[in-house]
Amino acid sequence: MKPNALTGGETPGLEKGALGVFDIVFMVVAVAAPLGVVASLQPIAFAYGNGAGVPGAYLLTMIALFLFALGYVKIIPHVKNAGAFYAYITSGLGKELGLAAAYVSVLSYTALSASTLSAFGFFGMDTLRSWTGIETPWWLWAIGGAVLVAILAHHKITLTAKVLGVLLMLEILLLLGLDLAILFSVGGGGYEIGDFAPSTVFGAGLGIALIYGFSGMIGIESTAIYQEEAVNRKRTIPLATFVALFLAGGFYVLTSWSLSSAVGSGNVQAVAGENPGHFVFGIAATHLGGWSISVFGVLILSSTFAAALGLYNNAARYIYALARDNALPRPLAQTHPKHHSPYVAGYCLALFVLTIMVAAALAGLDPLLNVTPALVGVGSVGLMSLLALTSFAIPVYFMRRGEIGLAKTAAPALGGVIVASATYQAMVNYSALTGVDDPVVNSLIWILAICFAVGILQAVVTRISDADRFASFGTSRVEK
Repeated sequence: MKPNALTGGETPGLEKGALGVFDIVFMVVAVAAPLGVVASLQPIAFAYGNGAGVPGAYLLTMIALFLFALGYVKIIPHVKNAGAFYAYITSGLGKELGLAAAYVSVLSYTALSASTLSAFGFFGMDTLRSWTGIETPWWLWAIGGAVLVAILAHHKITLTAKVLGVLLMLEILLLLGLDLAILFSVGGGGYEIGDFAPSTVFGAGLGIALIYGFSGMIGIESTAIYQEEAVNRKRTIPLATFVALFLAGGFYVLTSWSLSSAVGSGNVQAVAGENPGHFVFGIAATHLGGWSISVFGVLILSSTFAAALGLYNNAARYIYALARDNALPRPLAQTHPKHHSPYVAGYCLALFVLTIMVAAALAGLDPLLNVTPALVGVGSVGLMSLLALTSFAIPVYFMRRGEIGLAKTAAPALGGVIVASATYQAMVNYSALTGVDDPVVNSLIWILAICFAVGILQAVVTRISDADRFASFGTSRVEK
């Protein structure tokens, strides 16, 4: 146990051995919000990306993340830390880049949590209005959702895992039902193998499709965040990583291929482009019936809440890891004596998220046109950048140890090249990621650079002024 900076006593740390493979899988896949990805991101990828090549783009995304994961799971036995990107980049590329990456991680997960809460606010308002005709402000739902997220995160991590598991299964069952309905309707012959041909996949718009492919897979990398709370982490985390990757990736490939087949590969780009927001709902109404529209509406609400909860837990554990390593004030490393949750970090995070929601409400911002685009772009590019940086940090770490091989060096480096290319596409096509042309929204990407620079500056200043404190950055819980 660690000294308690608040009381001078001891704080119990995160709960050991609480999470099994599927507990972690449920949490990280729920962060990806499968229903939200299918209903909101895939239609845009069809419309503005490579059209019928979108299933192939998701397959490329899965391959790139598989290459990354080969190295990612190899470094786990050597570095045990709740701040995954932070610890791995520190180990491979140094404390300065590691601390900068940690701050970008906190910003990215927090931005994505707030963005999904604003979407939750919109869908809550819209669902109640469609069912009862009662008008409620979106921010009331968003603030209520933020409070509920904070309450759940305060308790044992197993409670969060159970809640996310139930919500995720409901999403997957609905979408698998849609996939099967399309298959029965169009038959196996309606699924064009040519959708995966290189000429289709690598056609015009692949860069845009990859942006949405990687955005839809965000969260898969967060398995390592829970390794301190996992049962037999050296087995559980690698297995959970690959299960989550193939579950989410395979699911996105299958569903995007089904959606394309439902309207015809040659027509999907034009049909999705006519009304991206109604694309999936229209197909669902045709193949499942009108009842599915109401079910989709309810489950999108639960999907956004589940994603917000998972992202919130990720950010809180990064803050906890930073405070434990003396990069942030030590009180933030306090864990609850009963629930073993990083509750002090969690409540500070909740206060920040609530401030964003209140400020957006007072400014009269629209949740889907202003708040969500502004925050989702920052979070997505931030995590894609860190995924690429970690992909390069892993082979450097192993090369320094004299361990060179396919899984430890070549595979993650190749995966990093693909992720870095997609990140570059996201930056140069940033308005396509946010979905708006607002110059204020699209200038917020610079917050990531500022945050990164702050981390570098703090590390450099600390190295000069306090060598002992600097030495602790990124090393807490590292196994020699």
